[in-house]
Amino acid sequence: MDKDVMTGFGGKQAWLAVRHTAGVSPESVIAALGLRDLGTVPWRDGIDLAHLTDDRVAVTPPLTGARDDQWVLATGRWLLRPDVSVDVVELSATLAAEVQFFATHRVTELHRWQRAAEGELIRTFGYVGQTGEVTSWHGEPDPAEREAGLPGELDEETTVLVGEKDVLAVAGAWSIDPTTLTGRAAPGPLRVGAADGEG
Repeated sequence: MDKDVMTGFGGKQAWLAVRHTAGVSPESVIAALGLRDLGTVPWRDGIDLAHLTDDRVAVTPPLTGARDDQWVLATGRWLLRPDVSVDVVELSATLAAEVQFFATHRVTELHRWQRAAEGELIRTFGYVGQTGEVTSWHGEPDPAEREAGLPGELDEETTVLVGEKDVLAVAGAWSIDPTTLTGRAAPGPLRVGAADGEG
């Protein structure tokens, strides 16, 4: 049997990165999101489900990323739905781990990232390019964010211009840039969660 290879994602998508600790697994992430565990699938199938449906989330096994930490990634259009609210602070408390949220959609130029650890919000940034509006800002930008073009602080005079590549760069600095996964040997299959009791 051929070994599965990973499939990258990121464009027009949202994802979570959860630092892998003793209590963090793909199963625990699915449970913390309130999803029903549908079991494992090959990478290509799982990423297709996550990208083409709005009620499925594909969750990776732990992957090595920033600071040589292990990260469990969860991706799916479900995370972008307007009726779905992913609370990174609550998730980080539930999982007793650092949780990051990223979203990028190049059509509307919606770009967001958030970071919380063990129930405490560290950083949040949101931007809609169609209007040029910064929709959320909490905490101080770190060096990766400054390199992406964010100012040290936000005021009425400041112009912010952020794109998809900036979201991916911040993700790479904080945890994992998921577009870089393509073609690498998979450490295991993806696990899929379903929303609203659908199967």
